[in-house]
Amino acid sequence: MDDTPIVNGEMISDQACISDKNLIHELELKGYGEIENEKLFLKQFETLYLLYTKRLILKKIKKQIDFDTFMSICQKTDSDILTKFLIYRDLRNRGYVVKDGFGFGSDFRVYERGHFGEKGAKYLVFGLNEGQQEKMGNLQKKIEDITHMGKEPIIAVIDRRGEVIYYKINRMNFYENKARLEESFQL
Repeated sequence: MDDTPIVNGEMISDQACISDKNLIHELELKGYGEIENEKLFLKQFETLYLLYTKRLILKKIKKQIDFDTFMSICQKTDSDILTKFLIYRDLRNRGYVVKDGFGFGSDFRVYERGHFGEKGAKYLVFGLNEGQQEKMGNLQKKIEDITHMGKEPIIAVIDRRGEVIYYKINRMNFYENKARLEESFQL
């Protein structure tokens, strides 16, 4: 069970902003948001998670924004937000601290349990929906970049039921069979 306190947030643009200084510190220790001008700004997937778990009361002016309304707002600017939310929710429910990814096509940095704030992220996770196509060269490049950073690449696949299946990936080498390609095109 999530022991995050219930927090009040204000919607600024398409982000949730937390102003209560005591709650900012507690949320930051749990790996939520980024501090800017003494306020905590949550990423959209963090906001969705806290709305989903009923740990966030989000208001825009005086109107309360619920999970479905915020999801609709997010989908206008990020077509992958549902995938990100499902992966984020699953990882948080498993007890991991999860932060936004930093390039290489990764969606999230995931910290080993109990190591957030002490060590860097161990895993870089990128999400795919079941049936989504990905070019092998792109996948190979992402995996090489991630392993060069000393991180473990993980593919999180969302199946048709919305469940997340994780695949730990090792380096892949694909060799083009040029001799056979040339033979097949000779007349």
